[in-house]
Amino acid sequence: MTQNRSTAVMQRRVEPHDSLDDFPTPPWATRAVCEWLLAQGGHCQPLSSLLVREPCANRGHMVAALREFFGTVDAADIHDYGAGFPVRDYLFGPLPAAVHWTFMNPPFRLAEQFIQRALATSRDGVAVIVRSAFLEGVGRFRDLFSALPPSDILQFSERVVMHKGKLSPKGSTATSYSWIVWRRGFVADHPRFHWIPPCRARLERKEDYAAYCDAPATGGLL
Repeated sequence: MTQNRSTAVMQRRVEPHDSLDDFPTPPWATRAVCEWLLAQGGHCQPLSSLLVREPCANRGHMVAALREFFGTVDAADIHDYGAGFPVRDYLFGPLPAAVHWTFMNPPFRLAEQFIQRALATSRDGVAVIVRSAFLEGVGRFRDLFSALPPSDILQFSERVVMHKGKLSPKGSTATSYSWIVWRRGFVADHPRFHWIPPCRARLERKEDYAAYCDAPATGGLL
């Protein structure tokens, strides 16, 4: 049987209901949004003095990039990936203490709940990397985007390759990614749309993949 390799099919991210949705974020993709944020200016305090939370820390790839820009990173995950972060269920229990910013790559099926909790506990803003298809959906528009509209949508002009279960410099993907950003105090009639210009070659570093090996991942490529 011939595999259906249409873009619509290849962009589907089908994970079991109890999946950890383990797709590490390449550090260069986090550096890209941090550079964009710096370029916006208007910050009361420099980013280097701010506290940022990463509640889906995974193996720490986004955390490492955030530490290059922010003063303190509060990182945790619901699963212990061996990186030494506290094991914490972000969605369960009382609201955590407020931070300046929250950055994350949340599980797709729980992304709306993660965003809502982040908005309730972030004084300056929230930045979430998602498949660009996340912007679609009548229910998501009704419950999230119309009720809590973002300030900015940043579409990558080049593909961000995420492998299941590992960070790898290799591979390709049919999936498109965007950062959705909520900036406190930003007033606009509608979210501003931006392109993130090609930047992987400039922002990617050899040491980002220090733990990489050619062993196959435990799943597919997203």
